[in-house]
Amino acid sequence: MALCLLTAMNLVNYLDRYILPAVQEQVKHEFHLSDNQIGTLTLWFFVSYVMASPLTGWLGDRFPRKPMIVIAALCIAATNFLTARGHSYMSLNLRHAALGIGEAGFGIFAPALLAGYFADDQRNLVLTVFNVAIPVGAALGYLSGGVVAAQYGWRMAFIISALPGAVIALLILFLMREPAPLQDATGSSKSKPGVDMASVASLLTNKAYLSSILGYAAVTFSLGGISWWMPSFLNRVEGRSLAASGTMMGVITVACGLGGTLVGGLLAQWWSRRTSRALYLVPALSAILAVPPGIVCFFGPRNMTVAALSAAVFLVFLGTGPVNAATLNAVPARLRATAMAGQLFALHVFGDAFSPKIIGIVSDHSSLRLGLGLTLVTFVLAAAIFFAGAKYAPPLTHSLEGEAEDACTA
Repeated sequence: MALCLLTAMNLVNYLDRYILPAVQEQVKHEFHLSDNQIGTLTLWFFVSYVMASPLTGWLGDRFPRKPMIVIAALCIAATNFLTARGHSYMSLNLRHAALGIGEAGFGIFAPALLAGYFADDQRNLVLTVFNVAIPVGAALGYLSGGVVAAQYGWRMAFIISALPGAVIALLILFLMREPAPLQDATGSSKSKPGVDMASVASLLTNKAYLSSILGYAAVTFSLGGISWWMPSFLNRVEGRSLAASGTMMGVITVACGLGGTLVGGLLAQWWSRRTSRALYLVPALSAILAVPPGIVCFFGPRNMTVAALSAAVFLVFLGTGPVNAATLNAVPARLRATAMAGQLFALHVFGDAFSPKIIGIVSDHSSLRLGLGLTLVTFVLAAAIFFAGAKYAPPLTHSLEGEAEDACTA
């Protein structure tokens, strides 16, 4: 029940996030914005996201996560509904900042809660299912945003997106439960160890954890920038309509992203029976193999754009499930929410908080092709980090009590 409901909410979470890229050309023209200003909208989203993550990580390791997930989901729905009343560039920035707070809560609480149900050798498949929602939600955001905006304007797209999030939040409230507490050998419930500053600080010396989050941050820099600007690239550079650009991105993202997520999760599950390093090696291969089709997509002939983009999206999403499992397996149970907060902090401070703005600046001064081309460099960096970090991968066990207690000193 928890896996189904949280995956559904994760889908809505990404649907909401990718509506703006689908409609941003309308927003840009209505408010007379530059590409730099459009990129700043996502910067404010991630500033609030990053600033909220330490607090949500602290809360998630000390209090029940279910009610906090419900609050975060309702916050996301309310923010999207109120976006329709934004009539200035400043109000759009405030809207993005508010959305970042809600998503910071859900993005930390949900994976940490799911980890409490499954042993560490099962979490790759569980988080692969959970992260299937990323390409599907992003695709629905592109599709619904582009189609609804073309017919009814960009504000209506945000109003419609608010409804499913509110419904799922109520289903979580009434149907989902917290994981049962772990038990010791006598069958007695084990109390949850306290989280002290020394334990939190140990994450900074945990090489398996650091390799996972920093490699993922480099991938996120690339993926965030490409996701934000690709509809505009198809519209502006390729000459496709707003609806056609959104539809194309939606179809490619759902088909290739979903396929890549499932294949990557299954590949990592098969490979991890032979070596625990698989949870790092699959993301490494995912990042480096995405570079050649990325070059063709951004700089090649127009008749190759769709095929190259499809291949790149498939390859990028191969590592989504394994890298999240690697992060959770590298830390003790009592630090899961804090570890996820640290991951989200790294993903956005070193990842996609700045990439859309940087691409926008390059686009204003040169071309959108060159701006998107910068993302290929960080794919190479990500692969290097994952390959280097694979030697620190902790062994996998089939027990809810195998909680990587020694990982922090690895």
